[in-house]
Amino acid sequence: MGYSIKTDAKTKKTALIFAYAFVLNWIWESLHSYLYFSPSGRPITELVILRATLFDAVFITLLGILLLNVGYLRERKWYAIIFGIVTAVLIEKYALETGRWAYNSFMPIIPVLGIGLTPTIQLGLLSFIIFKLVDPKRKT
Repeated sequence: MGYSIKTDAKTKKTALIFAYAFVLNWIWESLHSYLYFSPSGRPITELVILRATLFDAVFITLLGILLLNVGYLRERKWYAIIFGIVTAVLIEKYALETGRWAYNSFMPIIPVLGIGLTPTIQLGLLSFIIFKLVDPKRKT
């Protein structure tokens, strides 16, 4: 006897957001990991990349639940860019100040903020792209 699990459209969209977020962030993290070094001298390993990817995917999924289910925000997916960039700035500032990571000489730095360009745009840009992929019929 087989079991059938019914899932609604919102659950499917949420799962799709997580899947896209995980894959796209893993690619991004893997590519820009070469712009970092660990102040402790430990290498940036696949485990470090995987942990960062999982955090990013969970963040984007939670943001997606908010943006795709709240009427006002559903029509303004571009808010994901703002929420993502603000979150990234806070994360980068904290991580740099506490010595969690540092940039090597190849990281492009945003002068006023003193943080890396690629991590600053990552959450906002990927969130927006993912929400457009998952919910293309809605306005941005």
